[in-house]
Amino acid sequence: MKSCNTSLRFSALALALSLPSLAFAQRDDAKDLDNLVVTATRTATTADAALAAVEVIDREQLDASSARSLPELLRGRAGITIVNQGGMGKLSTLFLRGTESDHTLFLVDGIRVGSSTSGLTSLQDIPLSQIERIEIVRGPRSSLYGADAIGGVIQVFTRRGAGGEGVHGRGRIAAGSHGLREASAGVDLRSARGGVGVDVAHQSTDGINACTGTYDPDTWQGAGCFIVPGTHLDRDGYRNNSATVRADFAPNESWQFDARAFRTEGHNDYDGDYQDNSDIVQQVVGGSVRWSPSDALALKLTAGRNTDDSENYSGSTFANRYNTTRDSANLQGDFTVAAGHVVTAGFDWLRDRANVVDPWSPFAESRGNRALFAQYQGTFGVHELQLSARRDDNDQFGGHSTGGIAWGMGFGDGWRVTASHATAFKAPSFNELYYPGSSNPNLDPESSRSSELSLARSGDGWHVQANAYQTNVDDLIAWSSTDFMPVNIEEARIRGVELVATTQLAGWDVRGQIGTLDARNLSPGTNHGKRLARRPQRSARLDLDRDIGDWGFGLSGIAEAARWDDVANGLRVGGYGTVDARVSWRFASDWTLQANLVNAFDRDYQTSAWYAQPGREFALSLRWQPD
Repeated sequence: MKSCNTSLRFSALALALSLPSLAFAQRDDAKDLDNLVVTATRTATTADAALAAVEVIDREQLDASSARSLPELLRGRAGITIVNQGGMGKLSTLFLRGTESDHTLFLVDGIRVGSSTSGLTSLQDIPLSQIERIEIVRGPRSSLYGADAIGGVIQVFTRRGAGGEGVHGRGRIAAGSHGLREASAGVDLRSARGGVGVDVAHQSTDGINACTGTYDPDTWQGAGCFIVPGTHLDRDGYRNNSATVRADFAPNESWQFDARAFRTEGHNDYDGDYQDNSDIVQQVVGGSVRWSPSDALALKLTAGRNTDDSENYSGSTFANRYNTTRDSANLQGDFTVAAGHVVTAGFDWLRDRANVVDPWSPFAESRGNRALFAQYQGTFGVHELQLSARRDDNDQFGGHSTGGIAWGMGFGDGWRVTASHATAFKAPSFNELYYPGSSNPNLDPESSRSSELSLARSGDGWHVQANAYQTNVDDLIAWSSTDFMPVNIEEARIRGVELVATTQLAGWDVRGQIGTLDARNLSPGTNHGKRLARRPQRSARLDLDRDIGDWGFGLSGIAEAARWDDVANGLRVGGYGTVDARVSWRFASDWTLQANLVNAFDRDYQTSAWYAQPGREFALSLRWQPD
């Protein structure tokens, strides 16, 4: 504990020294939205005015990035830990602010996504080519969104219609190390009242031989990928084909209609003796109707379905299939009762279904949830206040009430302080409850209490924000290697500090993010005081970008400290640091050539025990994007 306190004091000192000179700003220019975000409050607000730690990654940053996948893009950002099992397309889990990998709610175009069996979202299967922007909200949001939002909410917005009236197209091709091949194209037809559009993309790689774990089939002892020594000495490839289709129409100033569908189909090879490849489908279909007869009133109805489907094989022999669907609908009303005072109220409906086809352990389950929620946002001079409350009625676990309060104050010279407290909960996944031989039907829902204090300062072209938080989780669900099933840990405590900043220095756009974390098991027993698995104590990311005429240059450095890979803190995964470099050349008005060098110093590292990460990789891309 002493080393943790020292680390936290060091981080707090670094934050204090940095406040006068650094700046945080994540700007989203898509469709001239003036930095509007909607995920933090379910209503439109600017990122720098939100009473939460918000980060926006827009299409311009996506185009300039060296990342080739969503997990790569999110890696190293403040409060985010990505655990990947062997490179592109392989299982990737995200830990936000030290909470569990299924404690972050993911939305795609406002539709809740994720597998009801594993409780996870297949981040690795959402291609960057189909994304317009990403909003990251750190901190609990169950009082607005219900279950799963203990650590925060991440919303992905798929590609939007580009430009004004007329026909607008775009395209990109790329090739690189390990047989990387990428191609994407899109077109939009816009009129004064609406438009239609489509984007298609392909991505594939030969992959690497990632698995370093083995087992003895005679003694049943081993670790990692559970392969017999000397077998599966091959590369594990990945293929992804995706499409997004969209349409929107506004017959007048009061009505807006929107519909969109996103689908990705892929094939993934990996190492294992019981199954070693899978065919996957991720699909999100949804739409909305919005009626706003005046500036004081807006009603919106949204409905959609997410399908998560995985067929798994051993060679060409069928092993099992996990098929889940998540149907959701919500009705929301926003009422401006006076200038600077907005009340939001609504109803959410959700139904999860799971069908597991397995020769040894099949099961089929479904579960529904209904909820009422309300929120108040008010401004009183230099003070801002947000109150939210929600009541969920779950078919299996009954009623759960959650709430939140946030306050902010600006006190001159660009300074702003915010404070918040909120509760959240998470229902067990179907696998945790029902999977034969390794489940626990007696699990209770997890619940949490979180408090946060933030200090920010803005200036001309710069902004800095420091966040300190603590989350206590009761009945945390963790895997017990002795009982060979998930169990409720009595209590876990998570403390952390984040610093996010951007500025301009000598012509360079500088974006820095630093995080410290202390996540511990406080339950009685042999693991009391042990660190929660797969959470590094420190992480940092630095992005540098500069344009010189038609040329663009960039560097990204990512570093993470060591972490434990098991609840008993007996399996250590070492820390690492990597550097990515990129250069682009706009050789014609609509054409850009870009070269990316990933892991430039060929660092040998792991984010999950027994699974190697790719070494140095190179990619070259050509992009056509008319202004």
